Amino acid sequence: MTKGTWSFGKRRNKSHTLCVRCGRRSFHIQKSCCSTCAYPAARKRTYNWSVKAIRRKTTGTGTIRYLRNVPHRFKTISEKVPKLSQRTRQRLHHLKLLF
Repeated sequence: MTKGTWSFGKRRNKSHTLCVRCGRRSFHIQKSCCSTCAYPAARKRTYNWSVKAIRRKTTGTGTIRYLRNVPHRFKTISEKVPKLSQRTRQRLHHLKLLF
């Protein structure tokens, strides 16, 4: 009936392993589901009752490899805009490359 030393000796089976998406040890092996990010579901697991957790995982906490280059790309396109024809500019605007 104890929950101390004797119980700790029984703990030798891992129920969770590393998750491919978030990298945490939250992927349940039998359920095949991550308790942190809900992988393999398409949508990432977030709840508004844990605002701190959202703040830790949001954009800007990592390297932002893609978003870092967006302003530079936009700048180079906008420099070429006066040389483009009206029709090409409309196409770019339609493709959301120009604002």
